[in-house]
Amino acid sequence: MPAVRPPTPFGPAPSRRQLHWHQLEFYGLVNFTLNTFTGQESGYGDESPAAFNPECFDAGQIADAARIAGMAGLILTCKHHDGFCLWPSRFTHHSVRHSPWRNGRGDLVKELAAACHGQGLRFGVHLSPWDRNHPDYGRPGYLAYYRNQLHELLADYGPLFEIWFAGGTGGDGYYGGARERRTIAQASYYGWEETWKLARLLQPEAVLSSAAGPDVRWVGNGEGDPGEPGWSRRGAAEFAPGPAAAAGPESRWLPAECELSLRPSWFHHPAEDDKLRSPEKLEDLYFRSVGQGAALLLNLAPDRRGLIPAGDVAVLQEFRRRLDARFATNLARMARIQASNVRGDDPCFSPERVADAHPESYWCSDDAAPAPEIIFDFPIPVKIATVSLREHLPLGQRVERFAVDRWDGEGWAEVATGGAIGARRLLRLPPCETPRLRLRILQAAACPAIEQVGLYAPPAA
Repeated sequence: MPAVRPPTPFGPAPSRRQLHWHQLEFYGLVNFTLNTFTGQESGYGDESPAAFNPECFDAGQIADAARIAGMAGLILTCKHHDGFCLWPSRFTHHSVRHSPWRNGRGDLVKELAAACHGQGLRFGVHLSPWDRNHPDYGRPGYLAYYRNQLHELLADYGPLFEIWFAGGTGGDGYYGGARERRTIAQASYYGWEETWKLARLLQPEAVLSSAAGPDVRWVGNGEGDPGEPGWSRRGAAEFAPGPAAAAGPESRWLPAECELSLRPSWFHHPAEDDKLRSPEKLEDLYFRSVGQGAALLLNLAPDRRGLIPAGDVAVLQEFRRRLDARFATNLARMARIQASNVRGDDPCFSPERVADAHPESYWCSDDAAPAPEIIFDFPIPVKIATVSLREHLPLGQRVERFAVDRWDGEGWAEVATGGAIGARRLLRLPPCETPRLRLRILQAAACPAIEQVGLYAPPAA
């Protein structure tokens, strides 16, 4: 137990479910439905279930591809905008029950959920709010249908880590044969507060993700870039960090999720088999998303066989190899670590805490010292190419500007600067050999609480 009082949390802080979500960092989205067989990206809603017949479907192979990539879990699009359900829903005929796959007795949601849990992966669901097949879409009666289907998914497939509510815009559709355009008021039509209550009741540990949260927000673009700096405290403080803004009543913890696809499209199209994002590009996107406090949600698209193509798996495998090589050994653990200030001179807040890999421990300064520094002295000069920083999130997002310096033999030379740290901040440096490295907190809204500093050598070729 610390001999002095820990810092008071500053501004909004993540809930328990959000803290667990932050630890995942990288997971996948699986888009696989009638579109895979018709060549579309968004079906009109009049496609026949008879087209859905992935004769080689293997949920284990899909889960294994995610595991190879180092993903923490998979979110399955259980119903896309065309309204076709990948489970035998009791509330519609437009489902796998009326397809030739598994002779109409299949349940793709059940199979993928079991495969994920069997391989130690988390499982989540996406149920598109827009339904171009259902006759009542755009009318009040549709909400009962949507919630009935949500209840099926949340009650029958085990624990979920995330429930995705993207895609509620409305537009042209089949709508039970009406073949017309239906628009809705997104802010009011879906009655999200009631839908979220249902989700909380059935899956209390799952985060809820949409353009506006309530737990996780869409980053706002399809390129996985949350922008600089990556603030998770949402409201006035996101744009004007500081005590007055962050303590305001509109501020809340609402981190970003960066979804993008391994392919140019969200569904598999054979013509795109040679247009995959490269491992190098994926690594860059990882640094731009996870490396700025967001999560990376990478879409995987099974082909008509019901498998992740071999080329896609090869890219994922090489991407994982590159990350493993980059973060192989934390050099901070071999350094002697000193700080300009330690809270109350209490060993519970000592600078060594940043290298102990325990999420409950952190280095912290006194309240009167909001701009401290920490120095890493190595027994021999080391080459450093990557820096990883984490704040102790239960205390809120506190750091607003920081710098990293190396010792050049005569003095300190600045090699990187940044804004927010938050859940994680990753920096790629020009590889430099140095006997000492320094982290300076230039500005913080409250005394910084740094949970981890990782210092990594250039990856082996």
